[in-house]
Amino acid sequence: MAFEFNVPDMSCGHCVSAITQAVQQAAPGAQVTADLSSKRVSVQGAPSMEPVRAAIVDAGYEVQIIK
Repeated sequence: MAFEFNVPDMSCGHCVSAITQAVQQAAPGAQVTADLSSKRVSVQGAPSMEPVRAAIVDAGYEVQIIK
């Protein structure tokens, strides 16, 4: 499945790296794409949304679900 999130406090490459690592730990094998300009994170290959959302929150970021 594919999920998309708005992460308003994602502001740099370190943020992208931290979010990517957190999501990949929560959903091994998931593909993570982060766009700093739009502050959006897309995740493909995760079995469900909640562990991905929780991983981003646990990494210290606010998350808004887009789809």
